[in-house]
Amino acid sequence: VTQCCFLMVHPLFFWFWSFHPRMALALCLQVLCSLCGWLSLYISFCHLNKHRSYEWSCRLVTFTHGVLSIGLSAYIGFIDGPWPFTHPGSPNTPLQVHVLCLTLGYFIFDLGWCIYFRSEGALMLAHHTLSILGIIMALVLGESGTEVNAVLFGSEITNPLLQMRWFLRETGHYHSFTGDVVDFLFVALFTGVRIGVGARLLFCEMISPTPKWFVKVGGVAMYGVSWCFMFNIWRFAWKKSIKKYHAWRSRWSEERQLKHNGHLKTH
Repeated sequence: VTQCCFLMVHPLFFWFWSFHPRMALALCLQVLCSLCGWLSLYISFCHLNKHRSYEWSCRLVTFTHGVLSIGLSAYIGFIDGPWPFTHPGSPNTPLQVHVLCLTLGYFIFDLGWCIYFRSEGALMLAHHTLSILGIIMALVLGESGTEVNAVLFGSEITNPLLQMRWFLRETGHYHSFTGDVVDFLFVALFTGVRIGVGARLLFCEMISPTPKWFVKVGGVAMYGVSWCFMFNIWRFAWKKSIKKYHAWRSRWSEERQLKHNGHLKTH
């Protein structure tokens, strides 16, 4: 799927550069500035956290991008408009273009970091690649920024929780009430927003005659990746729930023995 999307974006980009060189140059400069900004932030975090790993600094950048992109994409979707469920394929607004360029620079940085440090599997690399190609398609076409922005909001809404979970594990605070709350919110938001609301958005995209067919193919691919993540998340949630249940049963059994016998049974 990634190769198919690349083959569709490649000629589009050179067509765009041939007929709109000044606009293409302006977009490239915005993306380059974004990339340099995220890279500079990463280097700053590395200097401030010399006693920490490189992944710690990278996840701080990821957390920062997640919070920023959630706020910007929410403002675009809920306030600035247009509404993605009723206007898919509409022309990009200037604010949408700026946010997409900002996010594209981040995804390029993060994909490069993941490849260099070999920190992620094929599924996450496919997600980053599809995100990059989807944003490039929207920028080159000058349309569909509305639904791409909505996908960005849905994809990033769980990102800060995912990073918080990692930081809790690194600092030894994951096995606590806070860790349970973070996991619950992550699973609930992923299921409700990326799977539930995402299905509604994909349906509106598919029945609308406005978006290009290859934009719809990209939407199907991104939603498929979300389901792959969902299977892994549900499997993790089930295992953790079973483990919590057995721990509760064991603790309850011990408390019952203490209540009736006044001491624990020893072997």
